[in-house]
Amino acid sequence: MTAGTAPAAASGRAVGQPDEAEHRGSVRSGVAGLLGAATSGLFGFLLAVVITRGYGPTGSGVFFAAIGVVTVATAVCTLGAETGLLWALPRRRAAGGPGEAARVLPVALLPPLAVAVVVALIGCFAADSLAPRVFGPAAGSQLLAVSFAAVPVVVLLTLLLAALRCVRPIRAYVSVQFFLLPVARPVLVGVAVLVGGGLVAGVSAWLVPAALALLVCLALVGGPLRIGRGARLRPRPQDWSTFWRFALPRAVSAAIDAGNLWIGVLLTSALAGAEEAGVFGAVGRYVLAGQLAIQGLRVTVAPRLSRLLGAGQTALAAAVHRRLTTWGLVLSWPVYLLLAVFGMAFLELFGPGFTAGATALTVLALAMLVRTGAGNVQSLLLMGGRSGLHLAATLGGLLVTVSLGLVWIPGHGATGAAIAWAAGILTENLTAGTCAWLVVRHPLVDPAMLRAAAITAAVVAAAAGVGVLVGGRGIPGLLVAVAVLAVGGVGTLSRIRPVVGAVLRQLRGAGAAVPAAPAPPEQKDR
Repeated sequence: MTAGTAPAAASGRAVGQPDEAEHRGSVRSGVAGLLGAATSGLFGFLLAVVITRGYGPTGSGVFFAAIGVVTVATAVCTLGAETGLLWALPRRRAAGGPGEAARVLPVALLPPLAVAVVVALIGCFAADSLAPRVFGPAAGSQLLAVSFAAVPVVVLLTLLLAALRCVRPIRAYVSVQFFLLPVARPVLVGVAVLVGGGLVAGVSAWLVPAALALLVCLALVGGPLRIGRGARLRPRPQDWSTFWRFALPRAVSAAIDAGNLWIGVLLTSALAGAEEAGVFGAVGRYVLAGQLAIQGLRVTVAPRLSRLLGAGQTALAAAVHRRLTTWGLVLSWPVYLLLAVFGMAFLELFGPGFTAGATALTVLALAMLVRTGAGNVQSLLLMGGRSGLHLAATLGGLLVTVSLGLVWIPGHGATGAAIAWAAGILTENLTAGTCAWLVVRHPLVDPAMLRAAAITAAVVAAAAGVGVLVGGRGIPGLLVAVAVLAVGGVGTLSRIRPVVGAVLRQLRGAGAAVPAAPAPPEQKDR
């Protein structure tokens, strides 16, 4: 019997089922994350439209490549410390309070910031020679210098956002990461386009909200950790070894996780040209948008998993994982199934130059069904302290992506990049899922999840079939399919009303009974 399961049995609750407080906290945090993710997805799509319409296929390819430089460099320079903070802060606060947790900040912040400054200086000085290789002849060295100069700011922002997730209610993190950043970016980039600004002005406008968000995070993190009010900021010698023994294996996997899309964009830019990179970048924006439900759940569940796994409550952690994975699957699969069938229609919204990516979008959408169906298995590994296993899974995915990319991209452009990335997605998630099951030793899939997957796929497939028959695979067919899904949702509203009421009572803190299985997604999709 694992630690933490005996009280559950004594109270008459099934082993591995979340108790009322844990379930209510998961629901409340999950809803906040999902609302934030939905907002982020909407404005992220708007940003992609502004970039693609404002700069065209070639210019948007360079723009996406610049974002890729910032994203990949940031992921490398953080050295895995953002995940280290998610792992360490909840445990330190539980053991010694806010003052003790503050000792972790110098350990986590100083080495990545130093590395980021060095990388920024090297990148700025080498911009003249690097720019033609990264962007091709379509952009000058000034754009690459601006991208590298922003890396220290974005690194510090990334680390403080991780701390914010642990020390404030989830709405604070959601407000910064899912509202401030995604809302400000399309507005500022749109202004740059309207005034006739070039790529340097557009990328600079994309970077400005990061500096604003950094100031907000500094203000929000200091209070809960009692910084300036007696908190001990001087770490003990063992704090360094304990933290970095966990974080350093995550450094490589974090770079891969954050840079998967952008590595593909950079490879496509170098091997097939800026126009193909622009098409692949536009396809990738849809792929990331569909993943936002899983990301919204992940940002809420990671500190909770760290606490449960740190206390040995593996059965309870597995139950939380299954519940949130079921919700994530139900929310994500309709998006990816529609993307797979109506890829041409979605890409028409970016302009006629992007419809060549329809096959690439279908390939990646199908691969993401596996990714979202596996759930947040990466979080289970990381929050369980198994960053080495997570590294092995992500390295396997990267090797497959890069190897196939070198073979397929030169002759097939964006479609070749999509095939390579899809193979990497399957490799990483199947490996991570197997490792997570071996670590937790409790089922990560249950019959309720399988039923929810089958019902979701059947309902969306039927709606898509009607759309194709009536309007084809273009925008008219997509609109018909969405209308059929909407009518079906209204028709089932009366059947899920009791479930919705129970969830709302839980969100208000009433003592609603905990359901034995995640029934809402199943009922919702019937």
